[in-house]
Amino acid sequence: MSTKPLDTTVPDGAAGAFDPAAPYRLSESVSLRPEPFGALVYDFVTRKLSFLKTPQLVSVVRDLENQPDAHSAVRAAGVEEPQHDAYLRALAGLLKSRTIVAR
Repeated sequence: MSTKPLDTTVPDGAAGAFDPAAPYRLSESVSLRPEPFGALVYDFVTRKLSFLKTPQLVSVVRDLENQPDAHSAVRAAGVEEPQHDAYLRALAGLLKSRTIVAR
């Protein structure tokens, strides 16, 4: 397990730093298309196509709106404890790209 602190800052004019204790949801302008590797992510506003690289990350992102915070969404998706920081960093990146938004 890494002892390196989790950097969840979201630069470049985003709404603020990612807070794993805060509630999030998938942006209304974003659609997820399930794929064997995870999902295609398409933003209808920016017309940007990106990828979620694991089915488990797709589960986390889809369940964000049903959980009180990002930590809970990661745990509810069954992510193993040693991987929590990696998933939280992924969510921070998704906030930066506006794939997910605060609610």
